[in-house]
Amino acid sequence: MKRIPIDAGLLPAIREAALAGAEPPVRPRPVIGESWHRVRRHGLDPDTGGSVALLSVEEVEHLRRASPLGGVLPQVREGLREAVDAVRHLIVVSDAEGRVLWREGGAGVRRSADRLGFEVGASWTEERVGTNGIGLALVERRPVQVHSAEHFVRTHHAWTCAAAPLHDPRDGRLLGVLNVSGPVPAFNPATLALVTAVAKVSEAELRARHWESVDRLRTVASPMLARLGGRALAVDRDGWTAAVTGMAPVSRVVLPLEAAPGRVWLPSLGPCTLEPLPDGWLVRLDRGVDEDVPPGRLVLDLSRPRAWTVSVAGAAGQWSHALSPRHAELLYVLARHRAGRTAAQLAADLFGDASRTVTVRAELSRLRRTLAGVLSHRPYRFADGLEVRLLEPESPEDLLPASTAPLVLAARRGLPVDR
Repeated sequence: MKRIPIDAGLLPAIREAALAGAEPPVRPRPVIGESWHRVRRHGLDPDTGGSVALLSVEEVEHLRRASPLGGVLPQVREGLREAVDAVRHLIVVSDAEGRVLWREGGAGVRRSADRLGFEVGASWTEERVGTNGIGLALVERRPVQVHSAEHFVRTHHAWTCAAAPLHDPRDGRLLGVLNVSGPVPAFNPATLALVTAVAKVSEAELRARHWESVDRLRTVASPMLARLGGRALAVDRDGWTAAVTGMAPVSRVVLPLEAAPGRVWLPSLGPCTLEPLPDGWLVRLDRGVDEDVPPGRLVLDLSRPRAWTVSVAGAAGQWSHALSPRHAELLYVLARHRAGRTAAQLAADLFGDASRTVTVRAELSRLRRTLAGVLSHRPYRFADGLEVRLLEPESPEDLLPASTAPLVLAARRGLPVDR
């Protein structure tokens, strides 16, 4: 990890100038400047911040039980124990909404954190408490460090934070953030690299546990599929394939939002019938039915700052899929250009470089494996006859806040992007 590329002694002056709309002695790091801009729009007091409401003990326990992250806490402790001074630092794990679910550290540093409302059950998003490690990692979806006066709220300037997002290896959705915070004098430029490495180890543990569950389902399902005629596959509750018969294997299928036994339309397979299995589903592909007819309405929901989904509803049911930042950008472009875009046009929309068609085609190939019945190509577009509804944030500036795609940047500035 590189050192903070700005003299820490200049940070207070940089912050004061930025908040006053004056020219700072040195420009803040772009990721920090953009965060300050977002926070100012939320109307947060830069001196005292806002009030931090806490979830009840019962609510915290419910969130802990529902989170896969509780199972990897031993890996987190083991990875950080030797390198992080537990007396001077806090180790914190939040959920995808920035709510602190677990917190460990010495009594003194916990008391200091309590005075800021940095407690179990508190929401530590940008809009609640200003620029900070957890909130910024939730927006950026990548490891970040926030040092001293890079925090928006003055009372946080005695702290330095290193944070890395934690993703679900099954579908890529954001599960939460691993954060290490401590006093400025304890700042170590290697902390971010360590936190990032521990986050990757934790994700690898989640991935291993997932494949163990798929293997258990395969043991049950393979003999059953061997006796079936036609095309069928066994998938776990998240749609990952454990066994298949009569067809080419697919790695994953997107299941309905609330899967239930019976006939359903799946975006990558067409009309199917679902039958329950232990911890999964038997998916039988229906015969003699037009598999290319998609359901009637698609909703692309980009209205929230940290979680984006695509949902399709029709006569055969409804399904919903969480989107990565890149796939959210791609679908946003296609929603704004219903006639379709070539690979070169999409490359210009996303990267400002029409020559990056290989990257675009690779991303769309991955997306179409999930949404085959929804997306068409030559040019890339939503399927004909599909009603598409785009849900955007109330303020254009909140659209995919970490995106640097030229088309998204233009939309944030209120410039026309439909052509």
